[in-house]
Amino acid sequence: MNYLSEIGSNAKKAFYKLQKCDHKDIKKVLNTYNKKILKNKNFIIRENNKDIKNIKRKHLVDRLILNEKRIESIRSSINEIIKFSNPIGKILEVWSRPNRLKIKRVTTPIGVIGVIYESRPNVTADVASLCLKSSNCVILRGGSEAYNSNKILANLFRDSLFFNNFDKNCVQMIEKKNRKIVDHMLSRMSEYIDVIVPRGGKGLVEKVQKLSNIHVIGHLEGLCHAFVEKSSDINTAKKIILNAKMRRTSICGALETLMIEKSAIKSHGVPIINSLIEEGCEIRVDKKINKFFKNKLKVAKEKDWKTEYLNSILSVKSVNNVKEAVSHILKYGTMHTDTIITKNKKTADYFLKNVNSSIAMHNVSTQFADGGEFGFGGEIGISTNKLPPRGPVGINQLTSYKYIVTGDGVTRP
Repeated sequence: MNYLSEIGSNAKKAFYKLQKCDHKDIKKVLNTYNKKILKNKNFIIRENNKDIKNIKRKHLVDRLILNEKRIESIRSSINEIIKFSNPIGKILEVWSRPNRLKIKRVTTPIGVIGVIYESRPNVTADVASLCLKSSNCVILRGGSEAYNSNKILANLFRDSLFFNNFDKNCVQMIEKKNRKIVDHMLSRMSEYIDVIVPRGGKGLVEKVQKLSNIHVIGHLEGLCHAFVEKSSDINTAKKIILNAKMRRTSICGALETLMIEKSAIKSHGVPIINSLIEEGCEIRVDKKINKFFKNKLKVAKEKDWKTEYLNSILSVKSVNNVKEAVSHILKYGTMHTDTIITKNKKTADYFLKNVNSSIAMHNVSTQFADGGEFGFGGEIGISTNKLPPRGPVGINQLTSYKYIVTGDGVTRP
């Protein structure tokens, strides 16, 4: 497709130009963008309302909404990103060899990053800001349900680049809605795109992983677990579980499976489950737990342990101990975020060491699985890849590195 080839070629040219720019000028672009978002706030909301009015998948509305509070949150993220030091050119290690070679490992930008995402227009602003800050260029392919919102946020960024004498093609948005565009982007653009980041549902990510001949950073599902151990404070446990499940049920860091130590079902499990039911959460439990509720709750099936609900539904399982909890996570988990609630340090240490999660937590709500909450200013996504980067991907994770080797006429015998 000539359309995509032109976008790819423009991105490569913009990337090479970007490497000659001073980091203080990148900060100016981001400051300009932040001001433009504030100045055009009402216009952004009007464009967002068009998307909300047209959306067919109503369960995505919460992700789509841009109101004054969320726009301020976007601006706050940009401010945090502005404050970070330049991640490029950092010396990570230095060492010398007996033959007088001097070796340095130094951070470099990745290049052109392709981001395919659904529903959330804040991703447009976050990703564009993070990529520019780390001296990368980005090609954005947002979902059609957020087309108008994404377009205004991308265009304001491009205007900010142009205003500061940068190549506006550092940030490009694919505006054509044809679904075949994504297939072409994944399979025919490896000469232009260095990394693909999918942000969306399981269907999107599976498609990306299947079709892409470009390296992929991302996660398939966020099947997050919590294990409540008998030594935990009941009030702390209840507060964490309610937040992890019900704060926002549609995000990838939302709790999907709760495990309760068998000896704590009555003391901890029953009050926690009752509080969830009071908040409107549907509970699916194993038979042992259901006995404490006179068998009136829905019984969990095998598929429940494999399901990312992204809704007000929670599966609850009884386990003998932390080892059984970890075994369950290793069998059904998706290496996203898992937490243990306990006062027992030895038990906590076992859990944190043995789960294979990209984010392992102790006495913390899984809803903190977020780059902004990690102090990254925002995130381009969360990666559950075994190879780096893992977890929230911010500016420091949007870098590669190279070795710089110097000597004084050193030759190898």
